[in-house]
Amino acid sequence: MAEPTYEELKARLAQLEKQGGRTRSGSLDFKVGEKGGVSVYGLGRFPVTLYYEQWMRLLGASEDLKKFMEENKSRLKLKDQV
Repeated sequence: MAEPTYEELKARLAQLEKQGGRTRSGSLDFKVGEKGGVSVYGLGRFPVTLYYEQWMRLLGASEDLKKFMEENKSRLKLKDQV
């Protein structure tokens, strides 16, 4: 098989970029791991993985977490405070 040309490689790269993959556009991806945990990709460098019961407990406490974060916002590192 012959080597692809530069133009063919550029076209293939554009096609792959259009298809997507892991993008940093703010979208989150969810996957179930081998051990049954749910992983969330897209929050940071590494996925966040918890088991069903842990996710349900965390989601149930979401209002308390939001309130806590607002009360402590001055002590938190925010993205625009680099």
